[in-house]
Amino acid sequence: MKERRRVFTGRVVSNKMQKTVVVVVERTRRHPLYGKVMRVRNRFKAHTEAPLNVGDTVKITESRPLSREKHWMVSEVVTKGEVLAIPEVVLPPTKSEPPAPPAAEPIPAAGGPA
Repeated sequence: MKERRRVFTGRVVSNKMQKTVVVVVERTRRHPLYGKVMRVRNRFKAHTEAPLNVGDTVKITESRPLSREKHWMVSEVVTKGEVLAIPEVVLPPTKSEPPAPPAAEPIPAAGGPA
């Protein structure tokens, strides 16, 4: 008997676990009664040996249960996602913390105007 495994393509949304990534697969399907086209998102936990980043597009294949929630394996990386650098933002002080002292003004020279 031929074994048939499901294959989905999705986007990595979390890589905070060891050897596991969370992949979101987005599909469209029609509502059974009303016929409206709906977007359906499913989150799958998939096993991977290679380090992946958030935003990577991967192909996942169904496998035997690897843990309680992990039944998928990353079979290939379709495209690498862009890693965005977030600029550091300086927040103004809140009411609970005192404001920073103002910068000290330079002391005038002895021969200059007072």
